[in-house]
Amino acid sequence: MPVVSASNLRITLGAKTVLDGATFAIEPGERVGLVGRNGCGKSTLLKILCGKLKPEGGEVSLLRGARLGYLEQEPRFDPSLTLQEVAAQGLREGTSARAELDHVFEEMATAQGAELEKLFERQIALEEKLERSGGWSSDHLVEAVLHGLSFTDEQFTIPVSGLSGGQKARLGLARLLLEEPDALLLDEPTNHLDIVGREWLETFLSDTYQGAVVIISHDRRLLDKVVHRIEEIHEGGTRSYPGNYHAFVDLRMERHLTQMRVHEKQLDKIRSEEQFILKYKAGQRAKQARGRATRLARYKEDSLVERPIELDSMRLSLPKGPRIGDSVAVCEDLQKTLGDRLLFKNLSITIKPGDRIGIIGPNGAGKTTLIRTLLGEIPFDVGTVRQSPKLHSGWFKQTHEHLDYTLNVWQYLQRTVPSRPGLGKLNEQESRDLAGAFLFSGYEQEKLLGEISGGERARAVLAGLVAGGHNLLVLDEPTNHLDIPSAERLEDALSLDADDGGYDGALLLVSHDRALLAATCDRLIILDGNGNATVFDGNYDEWVLKQAAIAKAAAALPQKSAPAAAKPSQNNKQNTSSNGGAANSSAGNTSKSQTSTKEKSARDPFAALSLEELEKQTAKLAADLEKLDNTIAKPETARDHKKLATLLADREKLVTRHQACEHSWLARAQ
Repeated sequence: MPVVSASNLRITLGAKTVLDGATFAIEPGERVGLVGRNGCGKSTLLKILCGKLKPEGGEVSLLRGARLGYLEQEPRFDPSLTLQEVAAQGLREGTSARAELDHVFEEMATAQGAELEKLFERQIALEEKLERSGGWSSDHLVEAVLHGLSFTDEQFTIPVSGLSGGQKARLGLARLLLEEPDALLLDEPTNHLDIVGREWLETFLSDTYQGAVVIISHDRRLLDKVVHRIEEIHEGGTRSYPGNYHAFVDLRMERHLTQMRVHEKQLDKIRSEEQFILKYKAGQRAKQARGRATRLARYKEDSLVERPIELDSMRLSLPKGPRIGDSVAVCEDLQKTLGDRLLFKNLSITIKPGDRIGIIGPNGAGKTTLIRTLLGEIPFDVGTVRQSPKLHSGWFKQTHEHLDYTLNVWQYLQRTVPSRPGLGKLNEQESRDLAGAFLFSGYEQEKLLGEISGGERARAVLAGLVAGGHNLLVLDEPTNHLDIPSAERLEDALSLDADDGGYDGALLLVSHDRALLAATCDRLIILDGNGNATVFDGNYDEWVLKQAAIAKAAAALPQKSAPAAAKPSQNNKQNTSSNGGAANSSAGNTSKSQTSTKEKSARDPFAALSLEELEKQTAKLAADLEKLDNTIAKPETARDHKKLATLLADREKLVTRHQACEHSWLARAQ
């Protein structure tokens, strides 16, 4: 039975009908991605499901006793609480159960008979409730979730009144995840998460959280890893696609191709009817022609299938930037501090024409500061930066105060794109073609910039920048407010060859969008947040593989190095023994210096193993210990206090056995 379901929803916001006949349901444990163009009603549907909006038509049903958790874009907190205290509110059920359990134990001290039996029953019920809510290990669980969402220990005691908007959004997500409702309704949960935070959230939702999930996100990698079904909101209704986002793209393309064939057949019919009407609009068959014209107008309005705009490809001749020479910019041994904090040091890189460079790192690592330093907006502390005198850069920033909101979309693009040699400014049709390439349909091109959404304005600005004739394009989090089709169209423009209508200049891209990074960038600058900067020649996916290989090698290193590290101790032991002349002089007295094989085996459980077998056993026990430690560190383990207690006991036994094995190896190795 569905946790929550809705049928035939209808709601109008202002003059626009957002949902009309939308139907949706989610089963326990199911993961569903909700996708669609900006403004199509995704957030509205979530608000209806959780009761924050009441539809004008349709029904919503919630499973009896089920709890829904909705992620608000601007969560509210008690300003007197600290960050950790607010997060711990998510475990309120476990906290209250623990307090009541303490009270039950106090009453048991004096209770007798039937009263004591009732207290025993209450104890069992409270312990089960506490176990479900993770209350036995609440402190550990709160810390694990906060760390996963990129909060540091130093931030735990900060009053929430001192948090930034992005930090509050992450804290709201942490509190919601700790509540563990029966279904999570997440509206853009990755908006303020860096790459590490996004990867942690993916793992938590796919491997740890047991309830149902409905998620709106423009992060395609997140949707690929977490969801098992995609629901697309289109023209007020819903379309269901099995599988993750990658499967949805293929299935949607098939559907759009079918829609395109229907559209073309309808156009053939319309052209045939128009020829008849034009031929017979005067004369004996004029009445028949007028009747067919009326029916044709009604047919166009009611039955004409719209051409899928996503099938349009980039067919543009984008202006080329001025020739720039061998390099766009060169920086050597660059260093920058902000206050008393080192952002990056010893950074050297040459940006060449056509380079595609992604800049990644945790929030606050200095990515935007690095761009401003490279472009000469702010001074650097140490090093040199040399720019080409012919540098012509375009910069996408998070705010767009420079826009004239009285212009419509195509007029803005016409004024923004510079004149082309021998061709002049874009004419109206060329401006409309550019707008269409960035997914503005005909009627959307007429909208004023002041009337469209923030995501649509961002898309218009990006279209103007990509076509702006720049030889360096700087994009700072360009997909933050874009829907997925818009992000994919930007990806097309940046990854296509110049001969196919793509952008041909150099690119500096700051982004947490892993799909965009992997598709468009062939080099990376990685800031680690601790002042280190690394240049990697390869795309994002190659970098991830390299980091995984490094981590695997590091994990294996202790197993290989433990015996090697122990050898100096053996030498020291040998030297010590050899220096003790009395001990050596008595070596011949075997009756006093040796024990029987039986006695030796009793003291050394590994006596029967050869030295080589003993070394292998030591390495194996070290690997088992590391594997067990990884299991104990998982959030789901901390939530199960009985399992945690068992694992800790197993670990203690394993440590004892590993130490005994290693001691035996040390005693016998030469």
